[in-house]
Amino acid sequence: MADVTYTQKATVRRDAASAVPGKGDAANTKLVTSTVEVSTGATGSTVKIARVPAGARISGLSTIYWDALATSGSPDIDFGFASVNSNITSDPDALNDGLDASATGSSALVKDRANYGKKAYEYVNGQSTNPGGELDLYMTTTTAATNAVGTVTVDLVYTLD
Repeated sequence: MADVTYTQKATVRRDAASAVPGKGDAANTKLVTSTVEVSTGATGSTVKIARVPAGARISGLSTIYWDALATSGSPDIDFGFASVNSNITSDPDALNDGLDASATGSSALVKDRANYGKKAYEYVNGQSTNPGGELDLYMTTTTAATNAVGTVTVDLVYTLD
């Protein structure tokens, strides 16, 4: 006899709660750790972080870490996806936006927990079908220029179905 009654079911894209994967049936998990030195730059400067397949499911374990990128002013940093194979319209804040880079900090890569486990292309505004190919994860500075050199590290965790 069951001692737990489940009152909610996972959504279709995250229905693995009921699945019991057999040998070789589990998802192929990837971890990419990318560290970049960010130099001083104007508002709107972009930095490539990593390249992922468009169908990669972005895990909620993905995390961003950054140094203070300004000694004056308050630059924000956004994270989004860019087209690699002319397959999408780039979306500079698809994953997270408005992160205060004037002080050292860290954050989940995916801003909204409700979006954990989505495929990379599903974060891109207006994209409802897999365009195929790859997408570049990139960072954009917004609201103010970065005027201090610092490090940005992203631990990107994703699975391939």
